[in-house]
Amino acid sequence: MAGDGIEDGASEQRTPLTGRQLAKALGISQSTISRAFSEGATISPTMRAKVLEAARELGYQPNVIARSLTTRRSGIVGILTANLANPFYVSVLAPLTRRLQQMGLQALLFSVPSGQQIDAQLPRLLQYNVDAVVVTTGTISESMARRWAEAGRMVLPFSYTIPDLDLPSVSCDNEAGGRAIAQHLIQLGHRRPAFVGGRPDSATSIARGRGFAAALAEHGVPLFGRLDTGEYTYEGGYAAALELGRTRPDAIFFADDIMALGGMDALRFGLGLKVPQDISVVGFDNIPLAAWPTYALTTFAQPVETMIEAAVRLLTRRDGEAAGRPVLLPGALVQRGSVQARGR
Repeated sequence: MAGDGIEDGASEQRTPLTGRQLAKALGISQSTISRAFSEGATISPTMRAKVLEAARELGYQPNVIARSLTTRRSGIVGILTANLANPFYVSVLAPLTRRLQQMGLQALLFSVPSGQQIDAQLPRLLQYNVDAVVVTTGTISESMARRWAEAGRMVLPFSYTIPDLDLPSVSCDNEAGGRAIAQHLIQLGHRRPAFVGGRPDSATSIARGRGFAAALAEHGVPLFGRLDTGEYTYEGGYAAALELGRTRPDAIFFADDIMALGGMDALRFGLGLKVPQDISVVGFDNIPLAAWPTYALTTFAQPVETMIEAAVRLLTRRDGEAAGRPVLLPGALVQRGSVQARGR
């Protein structure tokens, strides 16, 4: 660039160009350079374009780590999950990470080993100076939530809420989903519906089962049977269906799709039953596998894109207005071929 005060070929120099040098070359302040690379900062579009073009030509890259020491913000959001084998969480990671990057943030994934508590993992995340953490599974204690708040960081449960805990969260309305599934089965004449949940203390499983049982009770239909598998897995659903299927319910609602797929295979190949002719099956989440012709699973779809947008809005807010307010978003029943009407 002619007249910028830096010799041609500077982009090839061994020592990286500093923000101070770029500011001097452009005749502007170093704070203007910083604002040009900060999402949402006050700077004119013309000046931002000028700075970014000069940075590209001269090979300047902002030092994110150095900036974080000054601002005490790393621009990193931790994502904590305990079940990467579940297709639902895998389907959330890619769009969530992409949306965070669009907002100038970076994602750092942490996987919690099976059987370990979320509280035991959260202190480790503070060591990485993450600005916030999105928790997709598990329960957080009030003391740990308070510790993060005192550190100026946000803990955001995603796809579930924690009752009686003053935390913002983003979730599908799980209880309403359970109710919708029960009402659908009742309308089709089912009178012996069973429920398969995950961990007994899982907020998601509790809410879906509670909505299901409540709607059944309102119509005078008792819950025919219930099992909790301990984890949301194909294997857990398979084992639960083998046990429940022998008692011959006329429908089984599994608290998530991957369990429902395992359950369908157990009913068909383990017990020799037909789905939906002998037993109807319903899941929850609407993962891509649910639409495969092999399963054609009736399920309740979580509004993943809307949930991600709501989560990103909370993560990028600085006014604290949404603190402690759970965001509950409506899902939708997706009817496929795994449910069949019963004679009345």
